[in-house]
Amino acid sequence: MDLAKEPATAGTAVRPAPLYLRRAGTALLIDFNTGEPALLHFGADLGPDLPDLAQLRDPVPHSALDTPVILGLIPQASSGWRGRPGLRGHRNGGSFSPRLRLAAAEAGPDGPGSAVITQTDPDAGITVRTELRINDGGLLQLRHSLVNDGPDTYVVEELAAVLPVGRAATEILDLTGRWCRESHPQRLPLHQGTWVRSGRHGRTGHDASLLLAAGTAGFGYRHGQVWAVHLGWSGNHESFVDTAGDGRTVIGAAELLGSAEITLAPEERYETPWLFAAYSDAGLDSITEAFYSWFRSRPHHPGTASGKPRPVVLNVWEAVYFDHRLPALLDLAETAAGLGVERYVLDDGWFRGRRNDTAGLGDWYVDEQVWPDGLTPLIDAVSGHGMEFGLWVEPEMVNEDSDLARAHPDWISGPAPRPADGTGSSPGSPGSPGRLPERWRHQQVLDLVNPDAWQYIFDRLDALLRENRISYLKWDQNRDLTEMGHAGRPSVHAQTHAVYRLLDELRRAHPGVEIESCSSGGARVDLGILERTDRVWGSDCNDALERQTIQRWTGMVVPPELVGSHIGPTTSHTTGRTHDLSFRAITAMFGHFGLEWDLRQLNPAEREELGRAISLFKEYRGLLHSGTMVRADEPDPALRLHGVVAQDGSEALYALVSVATSFAEIPGRVCLPALDPEARYRVEAIYPAPDDRHAYIQTVPPAWLSTGVEASGAYLAAAGLPMPVLNPEHGLLLAVRRADHAAAGPAAGPDDSSGSRPVRNS
Repeated sequence: MDLAKEPATAGTAVRPAPLYLRRAGTALLIDFNTGEPALLHFGADLGPDLPDLAQLRDPVPHSALDTPVILGLIPQASSGWRGRPGLRGHRNGGSFSPRLRLAAAEAGPDGPGSAVITQTDPDAGITVRTELRINDGGLLQLRHSLVNDGPDTYVVEELAAVLPVGRAATEILDLTGRWCRESHPQRLPLHQGTWVRSGRHGRTGHDASLLLAAGTAGFGYRHGQVWAVHLGWSGNHESFVDTAGDGRTVIGAAELLGSAEITLAPEERYETPWLFAAYSDAGLDSITEAFYSWFRSRPHHPGTASGKPRPVVLNVWEAVYFDHRLPALLDLAETAAGLGVERYVLDDGWFRGRRNDTAGLGDWYVDEQVWPDGLTPLIDAVSGHGMEFGLWVEPEMVNEDSDLARAHPDWISGPAPRPADGTGSSPGSPGSPGRLPERWRHQQVLDLVNPDAWQYIFDRLDALLRENRISYLKWDQNRDLTEMGHAGRPSVHAQTHAVYRLLDELRRAHPGVEIESCSSGGARVDLGILERTDRVWGSDCNDALERQTIQRWTGMVVPPELVGSHIGPTTSHTTGRTHDLSFRAITAMFGHFGLEWDLRQLNPAEREELGRAISLFKEYRGLLHSGTMVRADEPDPALRLHGVVAQDGSEALYALVSVATSFAEIPGRVCLPALDPEARYRVEAIYPAPDDRHAYIQTVPPAWLSTGVEASGAYLAAAGLPMPVLNPEHGLLLAVRRADHAAAGPAAGPDDSSGSRPVRNS
């Protein structure tokens, strides 16, 4: 990076040299020749030397501005940009078209690879400061902060972070979904105009585009150029790809603000969320690796500081639901411990008045009628079995049928203020003072922008954690924030920051407690919430077939150690599908592994197989939670291959999954990518057993399935191995070890102290 001043000549102003950030094969180039920071390039590394950028200005076409149009760091009409503007704001309708120009360009506080650019518009009375940094793995971070320098209020309507996309991009990919079907991909051609994905849920949303990407035609997991972005924000947002009439394309995102939601008094500041961006010339897997590298470099990343492996979880929801009887819960704890479970989580139903989902939210006191001795007897039993104890909470919500709502009706968020004594309105009556939003799952949103409501929730959670040995909170949030308001004004922005502050303060007070972000499953999965939590719940759906897609695409951004993935009951609670245990276990293996099943009902064969599956996860979790994620571009849509390869290439674990019946009689030779091509490896099928009559539909299996086989990494990647004929909705787990390491068994990852030995089904 070079921010040195260029020498001035007669009649010219001194301009900084171009800003050129490069790391891990990715580069960002910003030119200051015109006095405005101009985005010239984001993508492949351009090498150590730059040409004279002043000679490379664009031509001026007919019927256009008399000077080349600048794509600014904040695109603006004052420079001729006719695409989506980077900043929309005004002063009572005036100062609507900013003309930001460079004030300073400096090295950033994060050392090499970071910079801070400041732009001002004295006429509009605003200053915008932009922070940029490229992390070690090539992930770019960008955010703006705008200060009102003027004498009166300035309304911010949008302040977006954008980056240029190379002309080779012809396709857009993003994600969408719904409850129990999150993170499903969709593709469309990139044409002139704007593709916008808006999230107005007040949370990230089940249909959120966790990743928005533009790339070359047909880009896949392992091939093609890709430019991708993610906005680290848990409130309303928009992501977009915008192609202007001159052919230039930008990709970006912004917080989606309500009417006059951000109104800045003089000297007040608005700061955007971080935009995270990555470039790859080798497909989506390299985008994933950039995100994983950033996550795992954080000092507070789970396992990084403590060295503690991610514990195997039992959540009792699908075992008992609201039926909290101590003998049954004690039986579950004893059974779970015997199987190797390390964390026991008591879900919804433990607090006052909570016999179903229509009442009790907000009354965060242990229900004395159900728990006359408090939670202590269960916690003591769980701890006595050597497990951690976790508890479900939903602090951001309130039932109208609760002591809290009756005492403080004005603490319920809505489009208009509510009287503190509850008079003058009836819940939900249109047009009345204090009208409430429509109910969602019988609940409303607690207005945490109200300092008294915020303090009440903090105090209750703080007391629960101080009075009980709780190591883990499953923090749920089960509704959209429709008509979210405080004091008659839109407040999604302020509510989101209030939730962040609540999490930050609780973590500061209880640094040993881990927190999971659950939001009706996967409706709040983003890097904003993950800066404050230790994992996300990818979906309320434990159906292994649905989870294959949900986890594959959630894992495009979020590493497996942060995505809760559980073995559910034989017949799924949410879909009614029935799956063999091997398919459910193989699916759950590639995440933060756990169980959500009434273990008391296991037959002896299920108990034995489940114990083997848990041991298998413990054997490989060090690898799964530290290695490189790999997804093959499998030509048969009925088959999916994914895996994790150790950073040093010494071992790997792959899963071959059959999600449907294939068009071919046999799957043919399936390749195992990303191994060291010069090394020799031993490949073994480790789960299920080769003679499992449920998993396969074949007369004779490939010979290597029972004996294992040795081949070079180059052979496995290019020629592959003949695979067995899997029944649909079944899978096969393949262990791969460098031949000179095979005799020693798998190397435990840096955070795995299980000491478990290989468990074979063959």
